[in-house]
Amino acid sequence: MKKPELLAPAGSLEKLKFALLYGADAVYLGGTMFGLRANASNFTLEELKEGVEFAHHLHKKVYVTVNIALHTSELKALTDYLKELDQIGVDAIIISDPAIISLAKENTNLELHLSTQQSTLNYEAVKFWKQEGITRIVLGRETSKEEIMEIKKHVDIEIECFIHGAMCASYSGRCVLSNFLTARDSNRGGCSQICRWDFDLKDKNEKPLIGEKPFTFCTKDLSLLTYIPDMIEMGVTSFKIEGRMRSIYYIATVVDIYRKVIDEYVQQKENYEYNKEYEKVLTNCANRDSVPQFFDGSEGVECQYYNGRVEVSNQDFLGLVLDYQDGYALIEERNYFKVGDTVEFFGPNIDTFQIKIEEIIDDLGEHIDVVRHPKQIVKIKVNKPLYPNDFVRIKK
Repeated sequence: MKKPELLAPAGSLEKLKFALLYGADAVYLGGTMFGLRANASNFTLEELKEGVEFAHHLHKKVYVTVNIALHTSELKALTDYLKELDQIGVDAIIISDPAIISLAKENTNLELHLSTQQSTLNYEAVKFWKQEGITRIVLGRETSKEEIMEIKKHVDIEIECFIHGAMCASYSGRCVLSNFLTARDSNRGGCSQICRWDFDLKDKNEKPLIGEKPFTFCTKDLSLLTYIPDMIEMGVTSFKIEGRMRSIYYIATVVDIYRKVIDEYVQQKENYEYNKEYEKVLTNCANRDSVPQFFDGSEGVECQYYNGRVEVSNQDFLGLVLDYQDGYALIEERNYFKVGDTVEFFGPNIDTFQIKIEEIIDDLGEHIDVVRHPKQIVKIKVNKPLYPNDFVRIKK
């Protein structure tokens, strides 16, 4: 059995490092041009070079999104950009515009992955793209389990599937509502997430239709945690997490959980048991409900927020470990916590464990009861070793 790649989003250099340290085999990211996350921090060429060097030192990979819808005026700048990506040593580019295939082949040795923006859902389309030189297909989020199996049966090519994160109300991003209503083009990186707005509903006579809550057609998030064993057996090459705009805590948490599930199944297939606690951790670090969406054929009204929703900002992330000495953890605070709280530590080099906070010391050496100032540096007594970049969260 070949272990699949776990692919994580990297909206910044800091997020890239956390994703890889917490178990991702590869990251995908955007440069300052030609990508579809205009509001992410994105990478300058200098940052990208540092990120590639960091990843390659860990024997991991970096993929760069070049999946914008191109205009003729951009072709020269794009060609120069592709050459620079090749020189930096990125492992692949993720494209959607067919023009980039010939430009990349003529000017670089870059590996080509086809973006989910192409909404590839059937094996004939996969055959076509393989003939054009594509080495990996990022399938549309709308692909079902049966369709993935059919594609694998008919075409020998790497398949990448989304396993976790936000969904689009349109076909994998082919939305024009944002452009129409706000002059921000989704297909050029400017999506204003119209689907999450509240709308007034009216009947054919313009009479308002009043419901329990304002109407929306926002989708719930995707989570395929329970289906990871099925996808491994199906031979999916890469498991992709969505979320270049998410926090370092979210990225580390989600990568950590999927890393555990993948490894546990591969290492003990015959005795594998699904751990419901992992599901709880993922639920707690998100602010929307998660469902399997199209994978299991259950897509429908239960996958949408038609009657409004409440998105509460996540408060689980309490702090980041900066150092550990003499039984005390040096913590950079991110959310309120106090003496008497039961908290949980997790990280790539420790087994997750809990403690009850009995002592907090501020940067002046004074004992305090509460930590409430953003990024305040404090010490708390911890009876197990910790490492820089471990996290502390509230235990629910």
